Amino acid sequence: MLVKTYCAAVNGLEVTTVTIEVSIVSGVMYHFTGLGDMAVKEGRDRIAAALRFNGFKFPHADITVNMAPAGLRKEGSSFDLPLAIAILAANATIETNLLDQYMMVGELGLDGKLQPIKGALPIAIRARAEKFKGLILPSENATEAAVVNNLDVYGMDSLMDVINFLTGKASPEQMQIDTRKVFYEQQYKFDLDFADVRGQESVRRAMEVAAAGGHNLIMVGPPGSGKSMMAKRLPSILPPLSLAESLETTQIHSVAGKLQKGASLISQRPFRSPHHTISEVALVGGGINPAPGEISLAHNGVLFCDELPEFNKSTLEVLRQPLEDRRISISRAKYTVEFPSSFMFVASMNPCPCGYHGDPTHTCVCTPGQIQRYMSKVSGPLMDRIDIQCEIQAVPFKDISKAEPGEASEKIRERVIAARRRQEERFRDIKGVHCNAQMTERMIHQFAEPDEEGVQMLRIAMERLSLSARAYNRILKVARTIADLDGSENVKVAHLAEAIGYRNLDRSDWAG
Repeated sequence: MLVKTYCAAVNGLEVTTVTIEVSIVSGVMYHFTGLGDMAVKEGRDRIAAALRFNGFKFPHADITVNMAPAGLRKEGSSFDLPLAIAILAANATIETNLLDQYMMVGELGLDGKLQPIKGALPIAIRARAEKFKGLILPSENATEAAVVNNLDVYGMDSLMDVINFLTGKASPEQMQIDTRKVFYEQQYKFDLDFADVRGQESVRRAMEVAAAGGHNLIMVGPPGSGKSMMAKRLPSILPPLSLAESLETTQIHSVAGKLQKGASLISQRPFRSPHHTISEVALVGGGINPAPGEISLAHNGVLFCDELPEFNKSTLEVLRQPLEDRRISISRAKYTVEFPSSFMFVASMNPCPCGYHGDPTHTCVCTPGQIQRYMSKVSGPLMDRIDIQCEIQAVPFKDISKAEPGEASEKIRERVIAARRRQEERFRDIKGVHCNAQMTERMIHQFAEPDEEGVQMLRIAMERLSLSARAYNRILKVARTIADLDGSENVKVAHLAEAIGYRNLDRSDWAG
C-alpha cells in the first residue's frame, strides 16, 4: 500500500514542501531514498521504539521510503512524525482521510512524546502558502506557528495525540493567537532606560543621532566610563519594529532555535552582544548545516562588539561585506544559503592598551607607538563603515551624585521616530534605502549637499584637523540626520559642525 504525508525542509530561511511516500509490500528490507542526512535516517529507530511503547508493531515487511523532491537535502529530526504516520497508514494500522489536508512536523522521543523543532514559523508560513488546511506540530512550537493567520495550528504532545486526531477519536482545540495584540503589547516594554544614565550628555546625543539615521557607532573611552551601559539602552530609543520586520526577525530566531519557550513574535529590536572570543562561523553563520550567526540574529536590531580590538582580526574582517550588503551568503559544495543581516553596528574600545590615554584623572603609561598598534587592530576598511566616532570620559563620583536623572528613552524615541519618518518620505521612491546611513554617494550629493558656507567650513575643518578623505561622506550623512532631528530641509553649518565633532579618530594627531 502506498501512502503520502507532507512536511517541510528548512534550508536557511527557505522552506520547501516535502512529500513523504511510503510503500509497504511483503519482504524484510527497509529502503530509504531522498537525500536525508544521518538524523533523518536514524528516525527509523526512534519511530520503531515510539510505536512499540504505544502498543503498535513496526511492520516486518519490505518498506520503501521516498522523500520528494529527491534532489533536495533533508536535515534534522522534524521528519519523524510524518514518517511514523505514513508507516502506520501504509500498513493499515490506522485509517484516515486527512493526510492530504495537513502538514506535519515533529521529532519523536522513544516514548512517542513530541520534541520541539527549529523553524516552526517559516514552516507555518509555507503551509499556508501551499493551501494546507492546517499544521500539526509539537505543542511547544504551537504559539510560534499560530501567529500565521488563515491556518489551523494544532499543538500535540505525543504521537498518540496525533493518531487520535487523525482517526477522529479526539478533537483538540486549535492554537489561536491575536497576532497584533501580542505584538503591540510588548513593543515598548523595556527593562533598561536612558533615564538611568546620569551625565554623558554628549554620548547620549551621539546615540540619538545614530538611532535617528541608522548609523554605525563606536565609543572610545577608559574602563568604567559607561560604554556598555549606554549601548544596552540603545534599542529603547530605536523606532519600533513594523509587523513585517517582526515576522522576518522571528523567522531567523526560529530557524536558529533561539526563541524562548512559548514565545510567538519578537516585538522589540534584537540586541546581540557576542564575546570577543567568538569564532568567524558563530559570528556570520555557517556550520555543517548552515545556521544564522550573530549578525543575522541582530537583523533589524543592534550588534554590539565590546572591546573591539580584543576580537580576532580575521573575525572582524568578515563583518565588512555584511555591513555593506546587509546580507550574508554561506556557500557549500551543492547549495548556497542566504541570511539577512541589516543591523546597526555599535562598538566600544579603550583608547590604548592601558585604557587611560587622554583621561584627566589617570596617567597613561603607553607610548604613541603602542597606542598606534592597538588602534590598528581595527582595520581602516572596517572603521570606514562606522559613521560616528565618539569619545567618552568617566563621570566623577561627585558629579554622578549631583546629576539629575537623564532624559527618558520615550522622549528620545519620539524625536528619533519623527526623524525616521522624514527619511522614509525622502526615500519612498528609492528601493532598499530606508535611512540616511544607507545613502549612496550620489544620494549624498542629492540630499545632503551643504551650501557654500558649509563647504568652506568643511574645507577648513578637514585641513586643520587633518581629517582623512573617507571622513567627508560620513560627515555629510551624519549632518543630514542631525538636520532631520532639527526638522530642517537643508543641511546647515550648525549641523555640519556637530557632525565634524563625531570624527575624532580620523584626526592625524589623535594618538598623540
